[in-house]
Amino acid sequence: MALNVGDPAPLFSLPDGKGNIVNLADLKGNRVVLYFYPRDNTPGCTKEACSFRDAYAQFQAKDVVVLGVSTDDAKSHEKFATKFELPFPLLIDEDGQVATAYESYGLKKFMGKEYIGISRNTFVIATDGTIEQIYKKVKPEAHAEEILAALT
Repeated sequence: MALNVGDPAPLFSLPDGKGNIVNLADLKGNRVVLYFYPRDNTPGCTKEACSFRDAYAQFQAKDVVVLGVSTDDAKSHEKFATKFELPFPLLIDEDGQVATAYESYGLKKFMGKEYIGISRNTFVIATDGTIEQIYKKVKPEAHAEEILAALT
């Protein structure tokens, strides 16, 4: 069943790189940008994370919570966040369960090889817990600005 704008956002509880648990239910009342990315410290993922970092003050000014999600472990997330001074949590979805719930995990192709992994998708979750906007297969460099322009 496909997720659509207006649907309830799938609830989750995931640890970040520091071991803090982030529950989506606890964020009700806040707008949330939930972005799924394939891997820490890869070129596209670094560009995307840095675009959110560079625009972070603008997201905060709009009371928007930014959360990144990948299947990388805590050590990888912490190293990535420290190296690029990321001010928002990177959540650990090691088994891809949350990414699957958000239709962002599955068969991918790269350089002629097939593998299972996370797709670069973003969901804006409204204050009432419903999906406000869905961005599929985003371009990493300008993605944060694209979302900011759409937030009213």
